Amino acid sequence: MQLNTEVLEKKGLKLNPAPAPVGSYVQCIRTGNYLHLSGGISVNGDVAVYGKLGADVSIEDGQRAAQAAILNRLAVIQAELGGFEKMTKIVAVNGFVNCTPDFTDQAKVLNGASDLLVELFGPTAAHSRSAVGVVSLPLGVAVEINMIVEIAD
Repeated sequence: MQLNTEVLEKKGLKLNPAPAPVGSYVQCIRTGNYLHLSGGISVNGDVAVYGKLGADVSIEDGQRAAQAAILNRLAVIQAELGGFEKMTKIVAVNGFVNCTPDFTDQAKVLNGASDLLVELFGPTAAHSRSAVGVVSLPLGVAVEINMIVEIAD
């Protein structure tokens, strides 16, 4: 797959270096033709979104948080594979939204990540997805995303 860097520039987004793990885990595991990526939080360089949807974070800011989290995960893929050419498919995106018990727009929040992936890689970046509301997330971030991608031999 090829990353459309023009989309990043047009949106004012950046793919920053892959973050170091903040706990006792690794950022990704390669097994067969798949990379399983650990959860990445809504922090990407200078962009960091903390808080709770349904309380102090709007859906638009939640979508920005989802974009930051997915860019965080793309940085890990880039570091692991040396680019995106070996990535053949985005299989699954699983998103967790820090929200109040009555918040029900988790899917709208995760659209920030899903839509960005399709814009960056084209229609073949369409993927399966879960969007789950949770009571809290590490460090108080608004969104956390893990994913599975298929890679060439």
